[in-house]
Amino acid sequence: MGIDEILTNKQQQVLDSYLHDDWKFLILTGAFRAGKTIMNNYLFIMELKRIARLSIQRKDPHPQYILAGYSSNSIYTNVISAIESYFGITMKTDRHGHYHLLGIDIVPSYTGSIRGVGSIRGMTSYGAYINEASLATHDVFQEILQRCSVEGARIICDTNPDIPTHWLKTDYIDNHDPKARIKSFTFTIDDNTFLSKDYVESIKAATPRGMFYDRGILGQWVTGDGIVYQDFNKDKMVIPRDRVPDGLDYYVGVDWGYEHPNPIILLGDDKDGNTYVLEDYTQKHKFINYWVEIAKNLQTRFGRNLIFYADSARPDNVNEFQSNGLNCINANKNVLPGIECVARKMREGKFYVVDTASSGLLDEIYQYAWDESTGLPLKENDVRHNDRLDAIRYAIYSRNKKGGFIPWN
Repeated sequence: MGIDEILTNKQQQVLDSYLHDDWKFLILTGAFRAGKTIMNNYLFIMELKRIARLSIQRKDPHPQYILAGYSSNSIYTNVISAIESYFGITMKTDRHGHYHLLGIDIVPSYTGSIRGVGSIRGMTSYGAYINEASLATHDVFQEILQRCSVEGARIICDTNPDIPTHWLKTDYIDNHDPKARIKSFTFTIDDNTFLSKDYVESIKAATPRGMFYDRGILGQWVTGDGIVYQDFNKDKMVIPRDRVPDGLDYYVGVDWGYEHPNPIILLGDDKDGNTYVLEDYTQKHKFINYWVEIAKNLQTRFGRNLIFYADSARPDNVNEFQSNGLNCINANKNVLPGIECVARKMREGKFYVVDTASSGLLDEIYQYAWDESTGLPLKENDVRHNDRLDAIRYAIYSRNKKGGFIPWN
């Protein structure tokens, strides 16, 4: 089997750099599904082989290496499980939670929290593989680098793009000081020539315009520009109630409030994946008993299995709903994936709002803009609120993520 059947042209460029360039950091950045993590998994095995030889030269009977990722689940899914499939090997953990391969003690470190430094504090490492590096807490990332103090230690990373002022971009990817010895490669989705043409064309057409396309397809480190939901089309998406089909799968989004609005939004999905915003119950200065009655009324109309996806910031309110027999659960509030999930429905023409529920929601959509400094939507203030949009995002993303829609993997 030739190398062209195993690696794309971009991956071969990375391999050539790995083998022949003088580097301390090798960073693969860019679009999702572009082949970054697969390539780094190969390099991970090659690094373990190199370290095994180096440890013999150093007469070190217990060489250690750091395998870092956002969480234990992401490390297993993105690295361990993939390597087991590719190479037909089994990697089990010992009683300390460490993996072992080729005589190397592989120590997991979880970068999503400062607590991730606990597993590696004090160790001396021959190197590190950092998966999803832009999601890492900066302090944990720095601690990992400090642990890699054996002569010849190297760090490989892969990452999706973030805002252009992110520390990984400014301090590492854009650092061209020869003494830093940093090599980086940017991948676009078109670099993965093993993907089917139909898949690439479909994902390009479905990805929302603006930041999501620039990051997810082109692999660019950009902030948002202008309105968040650029694909919302009032003329096509605001419809009369008689255009809503029967037999929808109903569910509810809830964003708790008092001084600022508290929306309860009824939604429904049809069998083709279209989502309809059906009813909007939004008020200020109402106590929980008021919202319990609204929710009970919805439950009576749409069945006891009706799920309320609620803001987890008020566990007392969630508990009050549950104690009144309402099927209320904490929503998945992940902001960017949630926004992309909603925006993708708009992009695909699968998002509709019943006209009687549209007035306040339209005001929010047209004012929902990106903050250039953070890459997130602008914070609400005394004038601008996005409570309805938050409730809708909680509901739609929680519903769709359960079915496996995780766009940034």
